[in-house]
Amino acid sequence: MRPITLLEPFRALFYAPFYVAEARGAFARQGLDLRLVTAGTPTAAAEKLLAGEADLAWSGPMRPMLMRSQDPACTLKSFCAVVMRDPFLLVGRGERPDFQLQDLARLRLGLVSEVPTPVWCLMGDLLRLGINPAWLATVTDRGMAENAAAVVAGGLDVAQLFEPFACQAEDAGCAVWHAQASRGLTAYTAFYATEAGLAARRPELQGMVRAMAEALAFMRGAAAPEIAAAIAPRFPDMPEAHRIRAIARYQALDLWSPDPRFPRAAFDRLGAAMLACGAITHVPPFEDCVEEALVEEALAP
Repeated sequence: MRPITLLEPFRALFYAPFYVAEARGAFARQGLDLRLVTAGTPTAAAEKLLAGEADLAWSGPMRPMLMRSQDPACTLKSFCAVVMRDPFLLVGRGERPDFQLQDLARLRLGLVSEVPTPVWCLMGDLLRLGINPAWLATVTDRGMAENAAAVVAGGLDVAQLFEPFACQAEDAGCAVWHAQASRGLTAYTAFYATEAGLAARRPELQGMVRAMAEALAFMRGAAAPEIAAAIAPRFPDMPEAHRIRAIARYQALDLWSPDPRFPRAAFDRLGAAMLACGAITHVPPFEDCVEEALVEEALAP
């Protein structure tokens, strides 16, 4: 097989299954000459993919949903479910075991600015509770590191963070008040490619699916320290204790899919959140946005 280029949008711990597959040789066992390239942002990954600079990318299934809702001629399709619960956490100063999302109406909240999906999903949660997001006192133009520091310093009451920012804040006296994963299945990360790419590289992409199936199965049975050790080369500057604590937290939240089949309920929940907060005017059909046949072919005995 000729080399296959895979784009990651950015480096993140909740993408651990991809790094596990790489570290444990799952891609190589499928005969794949894989080249992993960091795009920098989810938007940059989509642009590079559409420009023909890569064969596939991983990112939110929101990307094909968003682009197909805007342009019916869009050919992006998601496949191979990996992260099917929301990895973002609401972190505040001190323990608050009685916290409820309704409390956000009285708090200063730092929202993620780096990516839109966690904000859309949280706003969808609030709307289902009858809370208008416009009522909230929010900061929307700062990154997670700055928001975490503001919570520690008292400039914010709570911030929306992913790992390891939550671990860093905990070390400074903060606590996780709410895990957005608690809403249930939400389509968060999968591979995606163009329809032409799915046809042209089908054998290789089936190998990618099988490699991810192997990684996901390993992660359901492995202890957090073993997973943290496997991905350490991709996070050389992160303290081992943070890697282990973060992986253990995400395992407890059942963040990662048990296999690469895409749950329709996860797609529906993401689409409902995007629709409710105005990110899209309609939810494109599941069958248009998700390539199921390739995954079933890859996993067939």
